[in-house]
Formats: sequence, structure tokens, C-alpha cells
Amino acid sequence: MAQAPFPTSEPVDFIIIGSGAAGGVVAKELSAAGHSVVVLEQGPHLRAADFKHDEWGYKHNNDLVWGARQGHPQTFRKTEIDTAVLVESALGYAHNVGGSSVHFSGNFWRFREVDFIEASLLGPIAGTTFSDWPITYDDLEPYYTKVDWEVGVSGLAGPWDPPRSRGYPCPPMPVKASGVLLERAAKQLGYTPYPAPVAILSQVHNGRPACIHCGFCNGFGCEVDAKSSSMAAMIPLALATGNCELRTLCTAARINTDAAGRANEVVYWEEDGREQSQRANAVVLCANGAETPRLLLLSESSQFPDGLANSSGVVGQNLMFNGASSATGLFDEPVNAFKSVPTTRVMHDFYSLDPSLGFYGGGGIDSRHPSNGLPLGTGLSGSLFGGPNWGSEYKHSLAEEFTHTAAFNGHSTSLPLATNTVTLDPDLRDKWGRPALRCTYKDHPDDIATMRFFLERSLELLDAAGAKQVTSRPITETEGNVHLLGTCRMGNDATTSVVDRNNRSHDVPNLFMVDGSSLVTGGRGQPTMTIMALAFRAADYMISAAGRNEV
Repeated sequence: MAQAPFPTSEPVDFIIIGSGAAGGVVAKELSAAGHSVVVLEQGPHLRAADFKHDEWGYKHNNDLVWGARQGHPQTFRKTEIDTAVLVESALGYAHNVGGSSVHFSGNFWRFREVDFIEASLLGPIAGTTFSDWPITYDDLEPYYTKVDWEVGVSGLAGPWDPPRSRGYPCPPMPVKASGVLLERAAKQLGYTPYPAPVAILSQVHNGRPACIHCGFCNGFGCEVDAKSSSMAAMIPLALATGNCELRTLCTAARINTDAAGRANEVVYWEEDGREQSQRANAVVLCANGAETPRLLLLSESSQFPDGLANSSGVVGQNLMFNGASSATGLFDEPVNAFKSVPTTRVMHDFYSLDPSLGFYGGGGIDSRHPSNGLPLGTGLSGSLFGGPNWGSEYKHSLAEEFTHTAAFNGHSTSLPLATNTVTLDPDLRDKWGRPALRCTYKDHPDDIATMRFFLERSLELLDAAGAKQVTSRPITETEGNVHLLGTCRMGNDATTSVVDRNNRSHDVPNLFMVDGSSLVTGGRGQPTMTIMALAFRAADYMISAAGRNEV
């Protein structure tokens, strides 16, 4: 059903800013419930036929992830006393319908019961804002299951899972040789590896096709819609209701409020620079953990002098990136880890590290190709194992490394710190004249210790797997990431959080923030499934609250 454009001068029920992992879910739920919805997306509406195996374009020219070259500069500093410097992208995300869910790796780990109550279990951690969530795993479990079945997840339920009300809709992906190596090594060391749950279809589901195992996955859009992005799984359903209008190449400038302090209008620029505005009865910010706080800070007014919904002063604070580590082994026999989806096996035996280690942390280890399965990435990185970097011997070593290596990667926790922030740069402007995004970020010592722990375990696993040579990336302080979490955190206390347990602003009753910004803790390195589950839950609340005339 086609939807004629809604008049900008007449309020729609909901305007959603951003069409990524959360925005697509909220748009589908609200429009299916009969509400009029306008979705603003600053990028284009790319579809399966638009994606290609263009490693240079996607990985090196940032065709999907815009930066300074496209008029979206960012700056970075480690602490508030440092001078922020221009960087290509410290806060990484895609600009297109579906957001970064279009090109994610598809790793879909549920948070576990412990994630929501760790502060009570472990106590405070010095220098952090480590806190319990205002909701529990049980509150979110039905919505994790909705993600499994409505968005589409492939996996295998088992003793490693948190409690589930229903199994996976699709069986796990066929195991790759790199997964076999991790599985054998982990079992040899007494661990419990299992099939990696992924938001990629292993069989036909909800009218979408199964994965064709092309190998161009992490960082690429899926050419057959087998990857369960919100672009493929949610936005088409929203548009089919006839209640949802998708406006692309539209960049939000600010959110206006009425005399009562309620959000009533979103001002935005069209692609050609013309300023427009859309009136709405409620606003849902799903712009991601960087753009959401920026828009709130840009929406300051006499009613909200420190930024919209920022009476707490914590908008933009508590940025979490998730930790990462990687070790690579070279094997005698071909591994061919470049084939198929990024990873097919994972182990979570260190999901929560023992406090006796002296630091907080936890996470998982999976097996991948060291350059995401991309030949150009292998070539540009040079020999991983100290071989020649030119000539025929270089070509031979590259061919061997591309086909005979496997990377065992750690994905770990990141503590919330008030000093890790997304703010407005006072000196640099973007193409629209807005202050550029400024990222201030320095890892907590426990985050560094956790990354080192997982690197050590990966090296032990590679040795058990029979690698003839091993190498690893050094653990260094994080200077950017695509996981943008915690900057408008959820909580019961309006003085220390931005939204309540239903993702509703404490300050503005018809304003919601539904994306990675609302996360209280960062989980174990794979947050997108939780972001989608929170979006289903928040949409449920919005629908019921609207039915009671409370929005």
C-alpha cells in the first residue's frame, strides 16, 4: 500500500529520527498499530540491488560510513584537558536506511541476567558510573524472542543460553573451518563452544532468502536480503501498512517544544539544503548513541538551556565502545576463513570474569578471518608474520596467509565513565553549519585488563588448535568504535539518567530515545540485538500509552 506524503503542517502521531536497528523496529510497530508515522533518515534508501562487492569503496572510501570528506567531520581527544583533533571517524555509523544494521557482522548475542544487575552483585567500581538497569532480563526476554522471529536469527538453543521462551526460527549457519578450529581447541581446553547466533538467515524465513555465503558480509550490505537488517526486515513492513512515510536524505537540525515543554516539531534539512519542519504529537529519537545526544544538545532553548531533556546534565556522558582483541594463527592446511558469514562458532566460558582477578570484565571469543575475509585488506596490511613486503615472495606469503589463517577475536565489556562523552565541538562545523561531533574517550584500566585477558585466552586457543605461527594486535587505548552506547542512559533516577525504564524522557513526556544511547552497561561486545529488543519493548509501551492518551 503506497502512502501519500503527510502534510508537514499537520501533526503526525509519531516522527522517528533515524531508521537504524531501533528506528526500523519502532516504525514497523507503530505503523502496524495504526499510528501515522514519519521517519527521517539522513542517508539514502539503498536496497539489495544497490550493494556490491566493492572493497575499496566500502572499506577505504567510506561509501557507507560518511566522514570529513562528505562534510561530516569529527574530532577526538582522550581527556577534557587534551586538544581535540580532526579524525575521519571516531564515532562510526552508516548513513542509510537501516543504519549500521545494513553492514554489521550479524553477531546476535542476548544479554544475560547478570548484565542487568551487575552493580548490585559486584558493588561500585571506582571512577565509573557502573549501575544496575531499571529493567531485568525477564522484562526483555519476550522482546528478544520477537527479534529472533520477526527480524530473523539463526542459532541453536542450548545450555549456554540464558532462559528462552522459544527456540530459534532458523538453524545455525554451517560451520566453517575456522569455527571447527575454535571448537576443537576450546573443547580440548575444557570449554564449551557453540554455534554462533547470527542475524543472517540460514534458510528462507519471513519471505526472505537464505544466505548465499558470498563472503562479503562484515562492512557490506547484503545483495539478497539474507542479512536481518532493519532495512530488509522491518522498513518494508512499516511502509506496507500505508501509515508510514519514509523521508530520506533529510537531516534533523533540532527538536522544538511548545509552551508546556512538550516536543511538537522537528526541523530538518532536505538534501538541497532547504529547511523543512514536521509537526508531531510525539518524537522518537533513534539516531544512534552519537547523533541522538548531539540533537538534544542542539535543541537547547530558554526552557531547556542545557539541551533538550538534559536537566540531569548527563546527555552525552557515559559513552561505551566495547573492548576488542585479536590473535591470528597460521596453519599448515587451508582454513579458507574468508568464505561465508564472518563467524560460525563462539565461546562464552568467560562471560563474567572472576572478581578475584582484580578487575571487572567479561566477554566472548569467536573465530574469523583476520581481514574480514577481504583480499585487499590482507594485501594492504602486509605480512602478518614478519615476511617480505614486496616481490614474488610477498605474493606467495599473502596467498598463504589469506587462505591458511584464522583469527580468534575477543569481544568484551566497557565500563561507563562520566568523562567519556559525545559533545559539540566549539570550533568545527559540518556541511549544515552544525557543531561537529566531538568524542572524548579513555578506557578504564579494567577495560584494558579485560582485553589483555581475552587476548591471552585467544593465544592459548590458537596454540591448542595447532597454529604453526601466531601473532596478535597489541592492546592499545581505544580511539573509536561503531558501538555507541550509554549517552542517554536509562534509569529510575531523573537526576542521573535521561530516559526511564520505558525509554521515555524524564523531562519531556512525549519524547523517547530508543537506540544504543539508552544502554546502562555495554554488554559483552555485541549490543545490536539488545537495541532491537529494547525498541520492540519501547514501541509496545508507546502504543499502550497512546491508547490511554498519555503521549
